[in-house]
Amino acid sequence: MSYGLLKGKKGIISGALNESSIAWKVALRAKEEGASFVLTNAPIAMRMGEINKLSEACEAQIIPADATSVEDLENLYGKSMEVLGGKVDFVLHSIGMSPNIRKGKAYQDLNYQWYQQSLDVSALSFHKFMQVGDKMDAFNEWASIVGLSYIAAQRVFPFYTDMADAKALLESIARSFGYRLGKTKKVRVNTISQSPTKTTAGSGIGGFDSFFDFADKMSPLGNATAEQCADYVITLFSDLTKMVTMQNLFHDGGYSFTGISEEVIEMMKQQ
Repeated sequence: MSYGLLKGKKGIISGALNESSIAWKVALRAKEEGASFVLTNAPIAMRMGEINKLSEACEAQIIPADATSVEDLENLYGKSMEVLGGKVDFVLHSIGMSPNIRKGKAYQDLNYQWYQQSLDVSALSFHKFMQVGDKMDAFNEWASIVGLSYIAAQRVFPFYTDMADAKALLESIARSFGYRLGKTKKVRVNTISQSPTKTTAGSGIGGFDSFFDFADKMSPLGNATAEQCADYVITLFSDLTKMVTMQNLFHDGGYSFTGISEEVIEMMKQQ
Protein backbone atom coordinates (compact mmCIF):
# COMPACT_ATOMS: atom_id res chain seq x y z
CA MET A 1 0.00 0.00 0.00
CA SER A 2 1.33 3.42 -0.95
CA TYR A 3 0.82 6.56 1.15
CA GLY A 4 2.68 9.07 -1.00
CA LEU A 5 5.18 9.64 1.81
CA LEU A 6 8.01 10.54 -0.55
CA LYS A 7 6.08 12.33 -3.28
CA GLY A 8 8.36 14.86 -4.96
CA LYS A 9 11.44 13.79 -3.01
CA LYS A 10 14.78 13.00 -4.69
CA GLY A 11 17.52 10.76 -3.44
CA ILE A 12 20.46 8.40 -3.77
CA ILE A 13 20.27 4.71 -2.86
CA SER A 14 23.51 2.77 -2.57
CA GLY A 15 24.25 -0.89 -2.09
CA ALA A 16 21.51 -2.72 -4.01
CA LEU A 17 23.12 -5.95 -5.21
CA ASN A 18 20.21 -8.32 -5.82
CA GLU A 19 16.62 -8.96 -4.75
CA SER A 20 17.67 -10.05 -1.25
CA SER A 21 19.40 -6.72 -0.54
CA ILE A 22 17.74 -4.33 1.91
CA ALA A 23 18.72 -1.48 -0.42
CA TRP A 24 16.84 -3.24 -3.23
CA LYS A 25 13.69 -3.37 -1.11
CA VAL A 26 14.15 0.30 -0.11
CA ALA A 27 14.37 1.32 -3.75
CA LEU A 28 11.13 -0.47 -4.63
CA ARG A 29 9.33 1.09 -1.66
CA ALA A 30 10.72 4.55 -2.40
CA LYS A 31 9.40 4.25 -5.95
CA GLU A 32 5.98 3.20 -4.63
CA GLU A 33 5.93 6.21 -2.29
CA GLY A 34 6.54 8.66 -5.14
CA ALA A 35 10.28 9.33 -4.94
CA SER A 36 12.71 9.74 -7.82
CA PHE A 37 16.27 8.62 -7.20
CA VAL A 38 19.49 7.30 -8.63
CA LEU A 39 21.08 3.96 -7.80
CA THR A 40 24.76 3.54 -7.09
CA ASN A 41 27.19 0.79 -6.23
CA ALA A 42 30.86 -0.02 -6.71
CA PRO A 43 31.66 -1.16 -10.26
CA ILE A 44 32.78 -4.61 -9.04
CA ALA A 45 29.55 -5.08 -7.08
CA MET A 46 27.53 -4.04 -10.11
CA ARG A 47 29.20 -6.74 -12.19
CA MET A 48 28.28 -9.33 -9.55
CA GLY A 49 24.71 -8.15 -9.04
CA GLU A 50 21.50 -7.51 -10.92
CA ILE A 51 21.16 -3.76 -10.51
CA ASN A 52 20.07 -3.20 -14.12
CA LYS A 53 16.88 -5.11 -13.35
CA LEU A 54 16.16 -2.79 -10.42
CA SER A 55 16.98 0.25 -12.51
CA GLU A 56 14.30 -0.69 -15.02
CA ALA A 57 11.71 -1.44 -12.33
CA CYS A 58 12.28 1.91 -10.62
CA GLU A 59 13.02 3.99 -13.72
CA ALA A 60 16.19 5.02 -11.92
CA GLN A 61 19.52 5.85 -13.52
CA ILE A 62 22.61 4.00 -12.31
CA ILE A 63 25.72 6.04 -11.45
CA PRO A 64 28.67 3.78 -10.56
CA ALA A 65 30.77 4.99 -7.63
CA ASP A 66 33.38 3.52 -5.32
CA ALA A 67 32.20 4.91 -1.99
CA THR A 68 35.77 5.01 -0.67
CA SER A 69 36.75 7.45 -3.44
CA VAL A 70 36.08 11.16 -2.89
CA GLU A 71 36.41 11.74 -6.63
CA ASP A 72 33.81 9.08 -7.41
CA LEU A 73 31.43 10.56 -4.83
CA GLU A 74 31.88 14.04 -6.27
CA ASN A 75 30.90 12.63 -9.64
CA LEU A 76 27.96 10.79 -8.06
CA TYR A 77 26.52 13.91 -6.44
CA GLY A 78 27.16 16.08 -9.48
CA LYS A 79 25.47 13.69 -11.90
CA SER A 80 22.66 12.92 -9.45
CA MET A 81 21.70 16.58 -9.20
CA GLU A 82 21.77 16.82 -13.00
CA VAL A 83 19.60 13.72 -13.44
CA LEU A 84 17.17 14.57 -10.64
CA GLY A 85 17.00 18.27 -11.37
CA GLY A 86 18.13 19.50 -7.98
CA LYS A 87 19.50 18.69 -4.56
CA VAL A 88 18.71 15.43 -2.78
CA ASP A 89 16.25 14.81 0.05
CA PHE A 90 17.49 11.38 1.13
CA VAL A 91 20.53 9.13 0.98
CA LEU A 92 20.76 5.45 1.90
CA HIS A 93 24.19 4.11 2.86
CA SER A 94 23.90 0.32 2.62
CA ILE A 95 27.56 -0.59 2.23
CA GLY A 96 29.62 -3.12 4.17
CA MET A 97 32.45 -5.52 3.46
CA SER A 98 35.09 -7.38 5.48
CA PRO A 99 37.91 -9.23 3.74
CA ASN A 100 38.81 -10.76 7.11
CA ILE A 101 35.38 -12.36 7.43
CA ARG A 102 35.48 -13.51 3.82
CA LYS A 103 38.87 -15.13 4.43
CA GLY A 104 37.85 -16.67 7.75
CA LYS A 105 40.25 -14.64 9.91
CA ALA A 106 39.49 -14.64 13.64
CA TYR A 107 39.34 -11.32 15.52
CA GLN A 108 42.55 -12.10 17.40
CA ASP A 109 44.35 -12.85 14.12
CA LEU A 110 43.26 -10.05 11.81
CA ASN A 111 45.10 -9.02 8.70
CA TYR A 112 45.49 -5.31 9.41
CA GLN A 113 45.50 -4.24 5.79
CA TRP A 114 42.15 -6.00 5.36
CA TYR A 115 40.98 -4.49 8.64
CA GLN A 116 41.62 -1.00 7.26
CA GLN A 117 39.67 -1.95 4.15
CA SER A 118 36.75 -3.05 6.34
CA LEU A 119 36.72 0.31 8.12
CA ASP A 120 37.18 2.29 4.90
CA VAL A 121 34.40 0.53 2.99
CA SER A 122 31.93 -0.03 5.82
CA ALA A 123 32.29 3.14 7.91
CA LEU A 124 34.59 5.85 6.54
CA SER A 125 32.61 5.77 3.31
CA PHE A 126 29.62 7.02 5.34
CA HIS A 127 31.66 10.03 6.44
CA LYS A 128 32.79 10.60 2.85
CA PHE A 129 29.21 10.41 1.60
CA MET A 130 28.26 13.23 3.97
CA GLN A 131 31.41 15.32 3.69
CA VAL A 132 31.33 15.37 -0.11
CA GLY A 133 27.58 16.05 -0.20
CA ASP A 134 27.94 18.85 2.33
CA LYS A 135 30.83 20.52 0.49
CA MET A 136 28.92 20.32 -2.79
CA ASP A 137 25.78 21.73 -1.13
CA ALA A 138 23.91 18.70 -2.43
CA PHE A 139 21.41 18.33 0.46
CA ASN A 140 18.07 20.05 0.72
CA GLU A 141 17.00 21.31 4.14
CA TRP A 142 15.43 18.52 6.21
CA ALA A 143 17.08 15.87 4.06
CA SER A 144 17.47 12.45 5.68
CA ILE A 145 20.59 10.29 5.59
CA VAL A 146 20.35 6.68 6.79
CA GLY A 147 23.07 4.07 7.31
CA LEU A 148 22.48 0.38 8.04
CA SER A 149 24.12 -0.95 11.20
CA TYR A 150 24.00 -3.99 13.49
CA ILE A 151 23.83 -4.62 17.24
CA ALA A 152 27.40 -5.96 17.20
CA ALA A 153 28.37 -2.29 17.51
CA GLN A 154 27.22 -2.52 21.16
CA ARG A 155 27.52 -6.21 22.05
CA VAL A 156 30.02 -8.96 21.33
CA PHE A 157 29.15 -11.38 18.54
CA PRO A 158 32.33 -13.43 17.94
CA PHE A 159 31.51 -14.29 14.32
CA TYR A 160 31.18 -10.59 13.38
CA THR A 161 34.89 -9.87 14.07
CA ASP A 162 36.14 -6.56 12.60
CA MET A 163 32.75 -5.62 11.19
CA ALA A 164 31.65 -4.97 14.78
CA ASP A 165 34.31 -2.25 14.99
CA ALA A 166 33.22 -0.87 11.63
CA LYS A 167 29.58 -0.63 12.74
CA ALA A 168 30.59 1.09 15.99
CA LEU A 169 32.52 3.65 13.95
CA LEU A 170 29.59 4.03 11.55
CA GLU A 171 27.25 4.90 14.43
CA SER A 172 29.74 7.36 15.90
CA ILE A 173 30.08 9.09 12.54
CA ALA A 174 26.27 9.35 12.32
CA ARG A 175 26.17 11.17 15.65
CA SER A 176 29.11 13.48 14.97
CA PHE A 177 28.07 14.42 11.43
CA GLY A 178 24.41 14.45 12.39
CA TYR A 179 25.11 17.22 14.88
CA ARG A 180 26.95 19.32 12.31
CA LEU A 181 24.51 18.80 9.45
CA GLY A 182 21.61 19.45 11.78
CA LYS A 183 23.05 22.78 12.91
CA THR A 184 23.96 24.01 9.44
CA LYS A 185 21.29 22.54 7.13
CA LYS A 186 18.58 20.84 9.22
CA VAL A 187 19.73 17.52 7.75
CA ARG A 188 18.96 14.37 9.75
CA VAL A 189 21.42 11.48 10.12
CA ASN A 190 20.46 8.12 11.65
CA THR A 191 21.47 4.48 11.60
CA ILE A 192 19.19 1.45 11.72
CA SER A 193 20.31 -1.64 13.63
CA GLN A 194 18.51 -4.38 11.75
CA SER A 195 17.80 -7.99 12.71
CA PRO A 196 20.04 -10.63 11.16
CA THR A 197 18.75 -10.68 7.60
CA LYS A 198 19.23 -13.24 4.87
CA THR A 199 21.04 -11.00 2.41
CA THR A 200 24.09 -11.92 0.34
CA ALA A 201 26.35 -10.12 2.83
CA GLY A 202 24.67 -11.52 5.95
CA SER A 203 24.54 -15.10 4.74
CA GLY A 204 28.27 -15.00 4.04
CA ILE A 205 29.09 -14.79 7.75
CA GLY A 206 30.06 -18.09 9.39
CA GLY A 207 27.36 -19.52 11.66
CA PHE A 208 24.76 -17.12 10.28
CA ASP A 209 21.93 -19.65 9.97
CA SER A 210 22.26 -20.79 13.58
CA PHE A 211 22.32 -17.23 14.86
CA PHE A 212 19.38 -16.24 12.65
CA ASP A 213 17.31 -18.96 14.32
CA PHE A 214 18.54 -17.96 17.80
CA ALA A 215 17.67 -14.28 17.24
CA ASP A 216 14.24 -15.28 15.94
CA LYS A 217 13.58 -17.22 19.15
CA MET A 218 14.91 -14.37 21.31
CA SER A 219 12.83 -11.63 19.68
CA PRO A 220 9.24 -11.35 20.95
CA LEU A 221 8.13 -10.27 17.47
CA GLY A 222 10.61 -12.48 15.61
CA ASN A 223 13.27 -11.25 13.20
CA ALA A 224 12.42 -8.22 11.10
CA THR A 225 12.54 -8.95 7.37
CA ALA A 226 14.32 -6.94 4.69
CA GLU A 227 10.92 -5.72 3.46
CA GLN A 228 10.01 -4.49 6.94
CA CYS A 229 13.36 -2.75 7.25
CA ALA A 230 12.65 -1.00 3.96
CA ASP A 231 9.36 0.26 5.38
CA TYR A 232 11.21 1.68 8.38
CA VAL A 233 13.79 3.39 6.16
CA ILE A 234 10.96 5.02 4.20
CA THR A 235 9.53 6.52 7.40
CA LEU A 236 12.94 8.03 8.15
CA PHE A 237 13.13 9.49 4.65
CA SER A 238 9.67 11.01 5.09
CA ASP A 239 8.61 14.24 6.79
CA LEU A 240 6.96 12.22 9.58
CA THR A 241 10.35 11.91 11.33
CA LYS A 242 11.72 15.42 10.85
CA MET A 243 12.93 15.71 14.44
CA VAL A 244 14.68 12.33 14.63
CA THR A 245 18.45 12.59 14.22
CA MET A 246 21.75 11.25 15.58
CA GLN A 247 20.01 8.03 16.65
CA ASN A 248 20.81 4.37 16.28
CA LEU A 249 17.36 2.85 15.91
CA PHE A 250 16.90 -0.84 16.68
CA HIS A 251 14.67 -2.61 14.18
CA ASP A 252 14.92 -6.15 15.47
CA GLY A 253 11.59 -7.36 16.83
CA GLY A 254 12.65 -6.54 20.38
CA TYR A 255 15.85 -8.62 20.36
CA SER A 256 18.01 -5.74 21.59
CA PHE A 257 16.12 -5.43 24.89
CA THR A 258 15.33 -9.07 25.60
CA GLY A 259 17.53 -10.76 28.20
CA ILE A 260 16.31 -14.27 27.45
CA SER A 261 13.11 -15.78 26.08
CA GLU A 262 11.07 -18.82 27.04
CA GLU A 263 11.85 -20.35 23.64
CA VAL A 264 15.60 -20.11 24.23
CA ILE A 265 15.26 -21.56 27.75
CA GLU A 266 13.31 -24.52 26.35
CA MET A 267 15.89 -24.99 23.63
CA MET A 268 18.66 -25.13 26.24
CA LYS A 269 16.73 -27.66 28.32
CA GLN A 270 16.50 -30.00 25.35
CA GLN A 271 20.25 -30.08 24.81
